Amino acid sequence: MSVSSKIKALLKLKGKGNEELANHLDISKQSLSNKFYRDSFSTQDLIKISTFLGYTLAFVIDESQMIILDKSDLKGEGAK
Repeated sequence: MSVSSKIKALLKLKGKGNEELANHLDISKQSLSNKFYRDSFSTQDLIKISTFLGYTLAFVIDESQMIILDKSDLKGEGAK
């Protein structure tokens, strides 16, 4: 399953639409559509999407270890 398909599934689970996501990412609906079509989401996009949806983006090493990516990892945005 592509990243785009996973994002679409997560949006559906949360009852959110593409327009809301585009607004959150501060991009046009057409730019978001291009990202879906090209399956070209950056790490920064994924962090912002996880925040928008209320999910945690993490690398799970094992049951007791994980590295979480959040807004503090965004360049120039800090903990906004």
